[in-house]
Amino acid sequence: MHQLFPLCLLVAAAVASPATYQMLETSHDKIIRYINNVANTTWKAGRNFHPSEMERINSLFGLDLEMTRAFNKKYLKYKEVVVRDDLPDHFDPTKKWPKCKSLTEVRDQSNCGSCWAFGSVEAMTDRICIKGGGEVHISAQDLTSCCSFCGNGCQGGSHSAAWYWYTTGGVVTGGQYGSNQGCMPYALPKCDHYVTGKYKKCPKVGDTPRCNDTCVAGYPKTYVQDKHYGNSTYGIKGVQQIAQELVDHGPVTAGINLYADFLTYKSGIYQHKTGSLLGAHAIKIIGYGVENGVEYWQATNSWNEDWGDKGFFKILKGKDESGVEELVIAGLPRL
Repeated sequence: MHQLFPLCLLVAAAVASPATYQMLETSHDKIIRYINNVANTTWKAGRNFHPSEMERINSLFGLDLEMTRAFNKKYLKYKEVVVRDDLPDHFDPTKKWPKCKSLTEVRDQSNCGSCWAFGSVEAMTDRICIKGGGEVHISAQDLTSCCSFCGNGCQGGSHSAAWYWYTTGGVVTGGQYGSNQGCMPYALPKCDHYVTGKYKKCPKVGDTPRCNDTCVAGYPKTYVQDKHYGNSTYGIKGVQQIAQELVDHGPVTAGINLYADFLTYKSGIYQHKTGSLLGAHAIKIIGYGVENGVEYWQATNSWNEDWGDKGFFKILKGKDESGVEELVIAGLPRL
């Protein structure tokens, strides 16, 4: 079992010189060749990020594990999930809840270490729809900038604290940058971290956007009126228990150790094979299944649809791969 690394943001920024870029490029190429030609593994690698983007890539790993563990010890309760005999081997939430389009959405945290907020609001959004609350987008912007005890915004935070804040402080609605959806759309644009991408180049890592307690002009509700709240927050322990929770209530938020080879993921079932530990990252698990006899979790990333398998990835199930089964958090909406 992998042990989650006790730091949020790791690795010094790469020095912006041709020699450094060549070193990073060689390192990535070695990882790709090893995964595709040498390693006996279940996934395929390819170049996602350009070597010159490494400093900005480091800003994406925003899960503060030290804070999360401390928060969980003090506040988090674990749910006793009863695993039923009819638990399926495969589960695709889009087939059970086809009206919930957010299950197929891939958001973009831009050049901000707000993965802890994205992995949380994405699951909150899905669960509101699943429970009959309609299709709304819970705002990653509101959570990133306005949750005072969730962490440090773009410099990292805790998904456990984010779910707790949802039940106590509430979160308004808001879609992606430029979407005009909800009270508070995301303030940072989708951007191109990659070798080939359709968006504008990512800006330099900046400060967390200021918290604003007013909705965008023209929105029919006030900030207070638009708040959505969770009815409960809890952790889930155990592989079968996590699977049952997904089947019963929908997606959950999880943390993973992020290794260098994960950056090169293209398809298949990810499991760490090579490369150093870079930090920690929050994701959304939406379902699970079996591929060529290997069990996996189906997960959604928040680096836009140009990364990996159109923004999604599979990760080995049942072995706590990269710590994915250790810090699973969810809750139910207050409707």
